[in-house]
Amino acid sequence: MSVTQTIEPSPPLLRSAVRAVGWCGLGLIAVTVFLSDFLARAPAGAADSTMMLTPPSDAHPFGTDLLGRDMLSETLHGLARTGVHALFGAAVAIVCGGLFGSIAARLPRPLALGLRGVLGVLAAVPALLLMILLTGLTARGYAPLAAGLAVAPLAFIRAFDRVDVNSPHAEYARATGIPATTLLRRDLTHEFRAMMASVAARALAAVTIILSTASFLGFGAEPPARDLGLMIAVAKATYLAAWWTAAFPAGALVLVVLCARLAAGLEEGERP
Repeated sequence: MSVTQTIEPSPPLLRSAVRAVGWCGLGLIAVTVFLSDFLARAPAGAADSTMMLTPPSDAHPFGTDLLGRDMLSETLHGLARTGVHALFGAAVAIVCGGLFGSIAARLPRPLALGLRGVLGVLAAVPALLLMILLTGLTARGYAPLAAGLAVAPLAFIRAFDRVDVNSPHAEYARATGIPATTLLRRDLTHEFRAMMASVAARALAAVTIILSTASFLGFGAEPPARDLGLMIAVAKATYLAAWWTAAFPAGALVLVVLCARLAAGLEEGERP
């Protein structure tokens, strides 16, 4: 006998509170990124050979790495680079996925469903693999663009499925002779007001994970660039002896992704 487990949706007030916490967290992270050069105690890459692998202290709250670099400063610089690149990639995903998905849903139904099927196949492929493939076909410098394009199929499917071209509102608008372009413009404005924040937060979380993972695996940023994934990869050699060299960059990465997922309205079983 099979048992079907029903997942009750969370109350609207709780969902709103969760989203508010997520957006407040992203706002604080954005301020930190903007002020990273001011908050950092040292320029990016500034090394002191006399302070190698120093544990957290008053002088170095996050400790130092193998080259004597202040980990607080390095984490701030890495957060700034990762955050800016993830924001660019998320914007690419929103435009190429969310916007085009909403427009495609209004094409002739056979063509619309065909596009939905093609993008559905791409969305089934792990976005990290698509990002690595696109980066291999271009260059490492295009990694943020490749990450955004890799996430775009997911945004396309989400936006496409939200559009109800057979709704009473759409049927009434067509019956009254409203031009198709006017209806499209009005509907896109209405839909994006409802879904833009959620799609943007999901895209930001997904792109951040993809970019950092690619850098960790050696397909993204290269030294001397500061990137949270690259910093964690470099710290593998010293992690057992100096946990702080990887823990703080990893903590910053987890914080960004967690805030973005909360801002999107974290629900049980949802995909990025």
